[in-house]
Amino acid sequence: MKFIWKATKILFVLIIILIAGLYLTNTSYLIKAVKTIYLNGYKTAFLDDYKYFDTRKVDTSSAQPWPLAIDYNTVEETSELLKNHTNLQTIAYLIIKDDSIWHESYFDGYTKDSQTNSFSMSKSITSAALGKAIQEGYIKNLDQKAIDFLPNMQGPFAKDLTVGDLSSMSSGLKWDERYSAPTSVTTKAYFYEDLNEMMLELPIESKPGQKFEYKSGDTELLAMVLEKATGQKLSHYVSDKFWKPMGAENPAYWQIDSEANGVEKAYCCFTSNARDFARFGKLYKDFGKWNGEKILDSTFVALSIKPRFKDAPQYGYGWWLHHYLNKKIFYMRGHLGQFVIVIPEDNLIIVRLGHIKGLQTETDAHSNDFYVYVNEAYKMLKKRKPMYANQN
Repeated sequence: MKFIWKATKILFVLIIILIAGLYLTNTSYLIKAVKTIYLNGYKTAFLDDYKYFDTRKVDTSSAQPWPLAIDYNTVEETSELLKNHTNLQTIAYLIIKDDSIWHESYFDGYTKDSQTNSFSMSKSITSAALGKAIQEGYIKNLDQKAIDFLPNMQGPFAKDLTVGDLSSMSSGLKWDERYSAPTSVTTKAYFYEDLNEMMLELPIESKPGQKFEYKSGDTELLAMVLEKATGQKLSHYVSDKFWKPMGAENPAYWQIDSEANGVEKAYCCFTSNARDFARFGKLYKDFGKWNGEKILDSTFVALSIKPRFKDAPQYGYGWWLHHYLNKKIFYMRGHLGQFVIVIPEDNLIIVRLGHIKGLQTETDAHSNDFYVYVNEAYKMLKKRKPMYANQN
């Protein structure tokens, strides 16, 4: 009994020392990481983790449900697609053809209304908000300096950074884009409770606007600029300018860094469902119009879905780009294989949500599951009966 009591005291002291060490080394955010991620059985951020963070509501108003195609769900998924769904634990897969839902499937207990984390798909949403802020005159243009809104930015090149650099991932920001490393700045940002303070301590260490280098911190700085420029929280701005006009069926929720007056984790963590995520794909497919009403400037949309840098054809302003099957494709992409894939030539939108992303290599900017979602959608569409294909 004495041994148990002694061991308990030693363990308690060790825990106190560990916690003190975390605070002394400015890594106390790891306590929150353990509570929200590891104690829920995960090693990284997961689809339903929004339940364990403070969030801000993105309100909707009058819902505009997607119409269902006359031959909705009449073609079965291919064996290759089903195999991929199983291996990568897909929870939602949609094919929207000619602005109608043609195929829709859900797995693992998820439904059309299930809310899940978008992860980096939210970067496209934040970039759309930038376009709207320019359209409304809050920001002059893509060349306006970020320091005009964030005067406390640091680093030798802070005065050179533009809002366009932030949207196109070319900031020169000191940033470590590692998701699983406990002490990386990306991990810290996910759990830190004062993102404004944290971001303004990171220097712009190299000349901005020179090359594409994917950094989540760029989008976070952009969100801070947008809040200063518009005078609104990003969630409220996106609600008023996009979520309500596009008739989202459900409110969304955006994770924030703290409960009080927090800033949105804009580089990730916009929580919604497959049908509503797809609305941004339709908006950009139609060059900023929603059912004939102009929501976003077409010039900004056109610029967003073109590469900014010749040696980085895979990225524009907030959107991933590809030229595949002789078709121009642009898409939103998230950490665990979240996709809203837009193929304007065929009036086609493909949405996939799930627990695991496919293989990403250094030789291809696009993960191998991207090709599966596109290829198999076309195989399914080829099986569509002509009488139905001609209805739209």
